Amino acid sequence: MKLRHLALASILIAGPLTAERAPKALVEAELINAEGTQVGTARIYNRQDGSVLEVEAHGLPPGPHGLHLHMVGQCQGPEFASAGAHLNPEGHEHGIDNPLGSHLGDLPNVTAGADGRIKATIRTPMRPFKLVSTLMDGDGTAIVLHAAPDDYRTDPSGNSGARIACGVFARD
Repeated sequence: MKLRHLALASILIAGPLTAERAPKALVEAELINAEGTQVGTARIYNRQDGSVLEVEAHGLPPGPHGLHLHMVGQCQGPEFASAGAHLNPEGHEHGIDNPLGSHLGDLPNVTAGADGRIKATIRTPMRPFKLVSTLMDGDGTAIVLHAAPDDYRTDPSGNSGARIACGVFARD
């Protein structure tokens, strides 16, 4: 099994952290929509088995959505183009399924239920404090939710469509 498949295998989408075992977030982002209304949060936690990204959002179109880390910690609506391209410090092409490797910013799709809510926990392959130092570089990092699902292979963004929600990571 190639390394890229091992990284994909380490990604887990599950339910949210429970209150009794929820540690303090290392970094947090408030997700806003194109109108500037807060629609959710994204938090990164340190667990014994690595970094965990928890995303909770509401008021979204039902169905799957691409989710990515973007290079610049800015979320100027309504298009959120200020967030720049995907976070890609090693210069890879896009896509978890790309044979040449993937961006650090490539995350699995998340799905909003019929009620427009998303609750997802995504395990990342990077050690927590290395991930946080990468996210909190000089210009910060944004997390962006897209209108369509990511196809996991098309460079540069997986054909994931418009940016519909955005948040800037900050230390809690």
